[in-house]
Amino acid sequence: MPRAAILDVDGTLVDSNDAHAQAWVTAFNEAGIDVSQDRVRRAIGMGGDKLLPHVSGLSAESQVGRRISVRRGEIFRSDFLPHLNGFPRVRELVQQFLADGYRVVVASSAESQELDPLLEIAGITDLLQARASSNDANRSKPDPDIVVAALNRSGAERSQAIMLGDTPYDVEAALAAGIDIVGVETGGWGPDDLRGAAEVHTGVAELCAHYPDSIFARLAAASSLP
Repeated sequence: MPRAAILDVDGTLVDSNDAHAQAWVTAFNEAGIDVSQDRVRRAIGMGGDKLLPHVSGLSAESQVGRRISVRRGEIFRSDFLPHLNGFPRVRELVQQFLADGYRVVVASSAESQELDPLLEIAGITDLLQARASSNDANRSKPDPDIVVAALNRSGAERSQAIMLGDTPYDVEAALAAGIDIVGVETGGWGPDDLRGAAEVHTGVAELCAHYPDSIFARLAAASSLP
């Protein structure tokens, strides 16, 4: 029976959450709309269609909302994306998943045109079996659609899948999809924010260091029993 490691990207594999927040704030400001930077930052991890009304009251489908969303993408790709870095030991962790028989699938709220360069920054493009982005779901996180799309592409049953994410929206989406999730604090949220996660680590590097004791290792060992 296949197993799946379903990975969020922003804030989990790549240090990009602050950049996303700043791109949103700049796009709002250019449109003459004053938003709270802290409120925007705490909404990173939601899909843009949910973040925009959450922080401003604007519909993502309104003319102004669509213009801000497009401009946000332009700012992020031109001003921030070229300068981002992956977190330590990301490739090592994904290689460990593969060695343990996991199919590695990405489930990201990022648009597909941003996801490819983010995965290049993370250094794992060649290790992935499949991916799901905001383009593959009707509803973005914290709704479970993107996670379910990734799960379906993995071919694994829910009991054989674990997600890795950094935001409360990842936790909510994973649990709504019926799978366990491991949280990391690198996106700016702590253990209290990530309640519901089976484990919370400071980051991918710590998960790597304690991998033999992790839920990923335990599921792989249990699945290998006759």
